Amino acid sequence: MADVKELRKPRKTWKIALISLVALGIAGGGVGAATANSWMPGGQAAQQPQSPAPSATPKPSPVPVAAAIPATIDLSPAPGAESVNPAAAVAAEVMNGTVVSAVLKESASGTVTEGTLNANGRSWVSNAPLKFDTAYTLDVTAIDSARFTSKKVSTFTTIPSSHEADAVIFPNADATVGVAQPLQFKFSEPVLNKEAVEKAIKITTSTGQPGAFRWYSDTLLRYRGADYWPANSKINVDIQLFGLDLGNGMIGNFNKNYNVNIGNKVVMEADTAAMVVNIYVNDQLTKTYPATMGDEAFPSASGYIVLTSDKQRNATFKASTIGLKPGDPGDYGSVDVEFATRLTYSGIFIHQATPSAMPYLGVKNLSHGCIGLSAEGAGWVFGNMGAGDIVHTVGTPNETIAPTDGFGDWNIPFDQYASR
Repeated sequence: MADVKELRKPRKTWKIALISLVALGIAGGGVGAATANSWMPGGQAAQQPQSPAPSATPKPSPVPVAAAIPATIDLSPAPGAESVNPAAAVAAEVMNGTVVSAVLKESASGTVTEGTLNANGRSWVSNAPLKFDTAYTLDVTAIDSARFTSKKVSTFTTIPSSHEADAVIFPNADATVGVAQPLQFKFSEPVLNKEAVEKAIKITTSTGQPGAFRWYSDTLLRYRGADYWPANSKINVDIQLFGLDLGNGMIGNFNKNYNVNIGNKVVMEADTAAMVVNIYVNDQLTKTYPATMGDEAFPSASGYIVLTSDKQRNATFKASTIGLKPGDPGDYGSVDVEFATRLTYSGIFIHQATPSAMPYLGVKNLSHGCIGLSAEGAGWVFGNMGAGDIVHTVGTPNETIAPTDGFGDWNIPFDQYASR
C-alpha cells in the first residue's frame, strides 16, 4: 500500500501543475487566451466572446489647406501725389481679396465724394469730379480669404488754382441774337493745344448749318457758320473742357452745355454815297432813313460789322478816345448823343445825330465814322436791333474793320476762315 501511495503522489502533483498552468494562462487573458488552440484537450480553442481592444477616438486625416495670401491694395492717386488732375478718376484695386469700405473725402472739410464698387468687389472708382486746389484722403479697407483685413490710405492734392483755366463765352446761355453773331470763347490762359480744345467744343445747329473755328490769338477763339445762321433757329454748344490740358500745365475748369437762340434776320444796308440806310427784316425792306456817315478825313469802314450788345440810351463821346487832341483837325471835344448802339470797340456807333448835324442827314457826310440818324431812325435801331444783327456798308473808300474790333468776321471768306 505504501508503494501505491508513493506512485499516486506525483500524479496529484501533475494535476496541480496543470491547473496552475491553465490558471496562469487565464490570468494572462487578452489575446493570448483567445488564440491558444493546440494546448487544450481535443485541440479546440475555447469559444469566448471577444471585446475590441480599447483605443482613442479616431481622427480624420488632415486636409492640406493653402496658406491665405494677404489682400493687397493699390490706390490711385498714389499716397503723397501732388497736382492731381481733378478730372482723373480716383480708384482702389484689391488683389487677393475684396473691398470692405472705401471713403474719399476732402481732408479739411470731410465732404465725401461718392464712388462705385465693381460687381466683383475688387475695385472701387469715384464717380464725381474733384475740386481744384484741394487736399483729399482716400481710406480703403479690404478682406482676404482668411477673413483678415488690410488697410491703406492715400492723401493727395489736386492742381493748384494757379494752373486753373476758364473761359468767358458769348453769347450767354439761352440768349437770343441775330443771324450774324459768331460764337466767342475768351480763355483766361494761353491755349497751346488748340486742336484738343476745338474737339472739346461741339456745336450743333437745328438746321445742320456747317461752321468753322478761327483762333485770333492764343486766348481768343470764335466759331461762325458758312453763312448766316438761319432765322429763328437754335444752336447747341457742348463744352467739355474740365480737366483738359490747354498747354503749359493749364487745366480747363468747367463743362457747359447750353443753347443760343437765333432771332429774325435783321440787316442794315448803309450806302455812304447815297447817305441812306435801308433796313431789311427777314429779307423784307422794313425801314429807310437818311443818314450822315464818315467824312473824307474819317470815312466809314466798309464791309460787314456785327452789332455788339452795348447800348447806351444817353452817351458822351470824347474825341480823345479816338486819339484826337485839342487843336487837332477834327477835334470835337466832347459831345452828348442819344440812342447809341455800338458797332466796334474802337468807337463806331449808330446814334442820333447831334443837333448841329441834324440838318445834314441825307445831304452830307460829316461824322467821324459813325452812322448818324434822326431820332426816329436811331430810336428804331436802339429798340429793334441788337447783338448779332449786321450792318453792311458800301460806297466808302475805307477798308474793313479789323476782325476783332468788334465782330468783323464776315469780311473773311468762309473758305479762309478756319485758322489756328
